Amino acid sequence: MLEEVEHWLTRRSWSVADRPLDRLMVAKAARGTTVSVVLPALNEEETVGEIVSVIRRELMERVRLVDELVVVDSGSTDRTAAVAAAAGARVEHRDAILPRLPALPGKGEVLWRSLLVTSGDIVCFVDADLRRFSADFVSGIVGPLLTDQDMQFVKAMYDRPLHRPATERGPGQSGQSGRGVQGGRVTELVARPLLNLHWPRLAGFVQPLGGEYAARRSLLERLPFPVGYGVELGLLVDALHMAGLDALGQVDVGVRIHRHQDERALGRMAAAIYRTAQLRLSRAHLVRPELTQFERGENGFVPRTHAVDTEERPPVREIAEYTAGRAA
Repeated sequence: MLEEVEHWLTRRSWSVADRPLDRLMVAKAARGTTVSVVLPALNEEETVGEIVSVIRRELMERVRLVDELVVVDSGSTDRTAAVAAAAGARVEHRDAILPRLPALPGKGEVLWRSLLVTSGDIVCFVDADLRRFSADFVSGIVGPLLTDQDMQFVKAMYDRPLHRPATERGPGQSGQSGRGVQGGRVTELVARPLLNLHWPRLAGFVQPLGGEYAARRSLLERLPFPVGYGVELGLLVDALHMAGLDALGQVDVGVRIHRHQDERALGRMAAAIYRTAQLRLSRAHLVRPELTQFERGENGFVPRTHAVDTEERPPVREIAEYTAGRAA
């Protein structure tokens, strides 16, 4: 590990306990900073309501740390939108945001569009599939941005249990969720090697692909957003180049429990992440932006080819509707 990164780890890695809520409220009031929380959601009716309820109760009613709580529904076919609204979130539908620009599928697309329907000086992203959710996920990563004006981008770090809770197992299933590791399979097999080899200054991030992170709007509006699975790696790499390592940090928020994806979905994720890295390394196009995987059929293995996410949205400050809205 680079000496610079070792030094960074001692200065820019914290625990959620390092910044109690009362300290955050004093810092927030002193600077008049506003905070928006965004949950990108696709068919998350089982978990989104509890996450929204915890944030509202702990961070909007008991204290006023969060000013705006928005769930952006990216085309759910279940009751995600209704559950989120009933729990107290404002629900925005992806396709209704910037309708002149047809929406593309992918998480990054939803995060990018969320900037047009939120107003906070700090924007905090939280995945909508978390179980046993704690408000620490929000207060922890927002904290350094409130107390330190030099901080621009903060990611959560946490343990990821290798065993699923009994309530998430089907009949006859054990608690083992595959041969994953605590950083996640795609993190350990794809993202971490890429970062260590090509962006070694980012080697200190425990969860580089984690979906819980907060950043200043002034930074986010200058960054391009990969529309799909590559968004977390893309934002992290671009934030490093835009703001510098010392403006990035991470906070230990405990344990993260969420839905595990199957190996084929992870393969598509890995391909998109590799493509995002490759684009940033060369700014060239992939020769063949597709991934072929195999499934066993009645007569043997059947190939299934999927397109790899190759689209990116430009920095949102280049969008006329965004700049007009901010000026209003």
